[in-house]
Amino acid sequence: MPYFWAFVIVIVVLALMVNYWYIVLPVVLIVVVALVLPGLIRHVRKNRYFASEEFLAKKAALASVVAEHNEIAAYTSEIRGGAKFQLGSSQTGSHSHLASFENTSAHKYRRDRNVAEYGASNVHNCSLQVVRNASAEPLKYLMKYFDIKANETDLADVENLGDAIARLENAVRNLQQREASITASIEPPAFILRYYADEFMSHIGVELSPIVVPYPVYRFEYVSAGGNSSQRTTVTLDTETIDALVDTLSRKIRFSKSAAGQRALMTAKLRAFIKKRDDHTCRYCSISLAAEPHLLLEVDHVIPVSKGGLTTQDNLQTLCWRCNRTKSNKIITI
Repeated sequence: MPYFWAFVIVIVVLALMVNYWYIVLPVVLIVVVALVLPGLIRHVRKNRYFASEEFLAKKAALASVVAEHNEIAAYTSEIRGGAKFQLGSSQTGSHSHLASFENTSAHKYRRDRNVAEYGASNVHNCSLQVVRNASAEPLKYLMKYFDIKANETDLADVENLGDAIARLENAVRNLQQREASITASIEPPAFILRYYADEFMSHIGVELSPIVVPYPVYRFEYVSAGGNSSQRTTVTLDTETIDALVDTLSRKIRFSKSAAGQRALMTAKLRAFIKKRDDHTCRYCSISLAAEPHLLLEVDHVIPVSKGGLTTQDNLQTLCWRCNRTKSNKIITI
C-alpha cells in the first residue's frame, strides 16, 4: 500500500508539470477513488457488522464453545512442546563446523549452482547411487544411514513418535472442525470471511493456533563436485510411513519370546480399532462422539509405558482429551 500512494504522488506531480494537467489530474483522481473507495466501504461495513446486535448475540451464545476451542488449542501446544519429533540422525558433516569452505575456481560463475548442505542431522550427503536406491527402498536406507536400529528401544521410539504425531494430527484436525462449526453457526457475510477472516475469529474470541504437525523429514542428497548437478530423495515420516517403519522393525527384531514380543504394535489401525471397540466413548467420563460430534478422543495406556505397561489391547483405552490430560502417566482404575 505505501508503494501505491508513492506511485499516485509521482503521477500527480508529473501531471502538474505537463501542459494538459487539467485533463490528466482528474483521470488520476478517478482511478484513485475507484481503487480506494471499495476498501473504505468494506471497512465501514465490517465495523458495523461487528458492532451489530445480531453478531454480538451469536457471539455470546457461542461463548462456551469458543472457550473449549481455546482450551484444546492450549492442549495442542502442550502436545507439540512435550514430544520429540525426531528419530535418528546422519553423521555426514557432523564436524563441518570445524572447517571453512571457499570455491577459488576462476570459473566460479559456472560452479556452485547446487550447494551441499553439511551439518544438518536430517541430511545424508551421499553418492548418486545411494540417492537412487533410497528412492526405491526408503525404509531400508533410512534405517541404515540415519542410525535407526532394529531393536526394542528404537522400535519404542518410532512408536512414541507415531503416537505423538497421531495425537497432534487429531488435535489440529479437531480445531479446524471446531472453527468451521463456529463459523457456520454465526454465518458471517461472505466479504467478512474473504477479507477479515482472522479479525472475525478474533472478535469471537477464538485463539487461532499456528501449530502444524512437524513431520520429521530426512533427505538423501547428491551434489556433484562442481555443483552443476544434484539429486535428492526425501522421506517424510507421516503416519503411513511411521506405521510401515514400525512393521519393518518388528519383523526384523523377532523378539516374540520376550514379554515385549507379546504386545501389539501401536499403529493408526490399532488406534482406530480401540476407539471403535470402546464405541467412541471416554472410559472415564462416558462422554461419547455421538453426544458431542467434535469430541477429541485419544488412545491411552491403562498402565503407562513408563511404568512397564505394554501396548496390548487390554492395556489400551479410549479417553477424551480432558480425562487423558488429567490422567497423565498415572494408573487409574475405573
